[in-house]
Amino acid sequence: MRVRPITPAGLVEDLADRLAADRPDRWLRVAVDGAPATAPGRLAGALVDPLRARGRAALHVPAGGFLRPASLRYEFGRTNPDAYYEGWLDEPGLRREVLDPVAPGGTGLVLPSLWDPVTDRATRARYEPVPRGAVVLVSGALLLGAGLPFDVAVHLEMSPAALARRTPEDDHWTLPAFARYADEVGPAGFADVVVRVDDPRHPAMITE
Repeated sequence: MRVRPITPAGLVEDLADRLAADRPDRWLRVAVDGAPATAPGRLAGALVDPLRARGRAALHVPAGGFLRPASLRYEFGRTNPDAYYEGWLDEPGLRREVLDPVAPGGTGLVLPSLWDPVTDRATRARYEPVPRGAVVLVSGALLLGAGLPFDVAVHLEMSPAALARRTPEDDHWTLPAFARYADEVGPAGFADVVVRVDDPRHPAMITE
């Protein structure tokens, strides 16, 4: 295993090159997976324009728009790490509205969000047509290991100490969920791209 330091800008360019060249004649479903402290949404959003500049349409879909209603998320309390790990993300909704439409033979009509966790109401977002060959970037936490059909998995990794340090104190109750994720799923062991971001200003790509 090798650790290759890279700048944040260099990371975006490297990933954009890889994704732009990957199966350009078909839709590409990409997970950008990581705890909130690793800012997966920031990286996914930063990839959109570079992919378009390389001739590949791109759409960023934050998984936060596919959480389950509050009555289900908070059924066992507002700070239950097992519920956070097992039941916050509406995986069937994400699959149905985002991933299946851009699978081979899909319709190409993607719903960019389904549920607003702040208002606890449907977002009433409109379906967006995604041209064939586009890259659909889904960003969020705990995306891997549950059978969601991603073509490429990018995992942003932090050591437990860095994750605890960079997670707001009010959210420390989620840390056992990420420890469980690392132990039971081990995303760093099978993701296509693993990036260490203990210090987000100085990321490093992990390669075999």
